[in-house]
Amino acid sequence: MNLFELIFPYILSGISIGGQYALIAIGYSMVYSILRLINFAHGDVFMVGGLFMVYVAASFPLWISIPVVILMVVLLGFIIERVAYKPLRTAPRMSVMISAIGVSYLLQNLTLYLTGGLSRMYPEIPWISDAITVFGFNTRRVTVITPILVIILVIILVWLINNTKIGIAMRAAAKDFDTSQLMGIKINSVISTTFIIGSFLAAIGSVLFFTSFPGVFPAAGAMPGLKAFVAAVFGGIGSIPGAVIGGLLIGVVETLIRGMDIILGPAGFGLLAEPLELATFSDAFTFILLVVILVIKPTGLFGDKPTEKV
Repeated sequence: MNLFELIFPYILSGISIGGQYALIAIGYSMVYSILRLINFAHGDVFMVGGLFMVYVAASFPLWISIPVVILMVVLLGFIIERVAYKPLRTAPRMSVMISAIGVSYLLQNLTLYLTGGLSRMYPEIPWISDAITVFGFNTRRVTVITPILVIILVIILVWLINNTKIGIAMRAAAKDFDTSQLMGIKINSVISTTFIIGSFLAAIGSVLFFTSFPGVFPAAGAMPGLKAFVAAVFGGIGSIPGAVIGGLLIGVVETLIRGMDIILGPAGFGLLAEPLELATFSDAFTFILLVVILVIKPTGLFGDKPTEKV
């Protein structure tokens, strides 16, 4: 078995997972760029999107369920911003961060109460769940669709930010929040739009993610949310291309680590006589990367250096 045959399936899967992380990471980046807030509830919004689909798809056809769930997740993101963050607009930044943590635990405990803590099976979505063959390797169609969809959504988002009135207002608010208000920009509308876009992308990411990992439970958004946050920091929080690159890197590397025992074992290069259980360290890599980035380049790959006002 040659190198391509050994590694390609893991790279393909990693790009798919990384694309899903990227969709969540963009939400973190956009909110932070305007409010300087890490929206800790964002991963839980992603998880709630999975539960919405479980219950809505039980009563309606999937062609109705998917757009309805996306709208429900967008509405949830909008409500969270209006109820938990807007009243604290002039409060110290620490207060808003504590509110974000509170919303996160509220969503987890509400879903724990409603589900009893049991994992719910995500419905199988026709076509994107189908098995296909890519270069002789069996995989699901969602694995191929995810990176293509991410690229399309990012292109649309970048166009929106660069060429529309609301996009220009978002860039102005990200550059100088206070001056934007003085210049007449409706800052509340800008922030709400940012949360709506972030929640929309999280909803799309939820559909793609739970198609591959069909168990939905109250803590299902915690780890993807944390990894997406690390992806945003790695790429330079506030940078959309950086969030995408960070998500893809984390997805590919963690998938390779999970498969390292097979790649290096008797079925692969034969360098390991016995498995070392290296898959245990796949999640640890994400947080090691976070520490390394914060030490070497705190602003991330594409992050702007903070400017000091005199």
